[in-house]
Amino acid sequence: MSDHFFVVTGGPGAGKTSLITELARRGFHSTHESGRAIIREEMASGGDALPWADRMACAERMLERDLRTHSAAQALSDPVIFDHGIPDMPGLPEALRPPRAAPPHRSGQDSPLQSSRLSGTLLG
Repeated sequence: MSDHFFVVTGGPGAGKTSLITELARRGFHSTHESGRAIIREEMASGGDALPWADRMACAERMLERDLRTHSAAQALSDPVIFDHGIPDMPGLPEALRPPRAAPPHRSGQDSPLQSSRLSGTLLG
């Protein structure tokens, strides 16, 4: 767990992106929401991993991207501000997370979701 990771989460239009943009302008490491990036990429490439076309593929791409972002951020020692992220995955609409088998992992190791947990205080 990383005590220097901070996740900004909330409903649409709450000001998350504006806050993170300002924090990045002030020199904080920050990440972008994976959903928006995936939609842009899929639209540009003609792909269908879109919430309105293939919700499960979109959710899987979001998780993959968030896991890569989280892994890369482990190398940083300064605070990292996440625009949503892995902790938001359980909050996705039910349609985005039908029951599926968990990805295999070695015995004695945390699954990717377990190893990506955050510690510290949750501000709401």
